[in-house]
Amino acid sequence: MAQNTSDAHILVSMTYVSRTNQDMTEQQLSDILQQARENNAANAITGMLVFKDNIFLQTIEGSRARINRLLYSLIADTRHYDLQVLETRELEHREWAKWSMNYAPSCAENSAIYLKYSTTEDFNPYLLSFESVRGLLDELSR
Repeated sequence: MAQNTSDAHILVSMTYVSRTNQDMTEQQLSDILQQARENNAANAITGMLVFKDNIFLQTIEGSRARINRLLYSLIADTRHYDLQVLETRELEHREWAKWSMNYAPSCAENSAIYLKYSTTEDFNPYLLSFESVRGLLDELSR
C-alpha cells in the first residue's frame, strides 16, 4: 500500500498573529484555551499562546499536514481577523513539547517582558522581527 504523502511526518513550527473581532472576556479566552488544548492534544500539536490588548500571538508545532489543516481552520475562524503568518520552519525536535497549549497571561509580572521586546509602548507583534517574537515567547514561557 502506498503511503499517503499528506500524512508524512515532517515536523514544522508556525507562528502567527491576529486581532480579535471584539473585546474578549476571561470566559471566552478560557473556552478558547480549553478547546485548543483538547484539539491540539488529539492532533499531536504543541505550542504557546499569548493574548494581550486583543491580539493573539501563537506558535504551534506538529506535522506539516496537521499544521496546514489547522491554519485553514484559523483563517476561517470569525473570532479574529488580520491573521498574518510571521514564520514557518521545519524542526528537528519540538520546542513546546511540554504543552498542548502553553499560555502566557497579560499580567503585571509580564509587563517588563512585553516592554523589552516592543518597538512601541503598545503590544504590537505585527511590528516585531521574528527574533524578537522568539525571545518574547521564550521569556514568557518561563
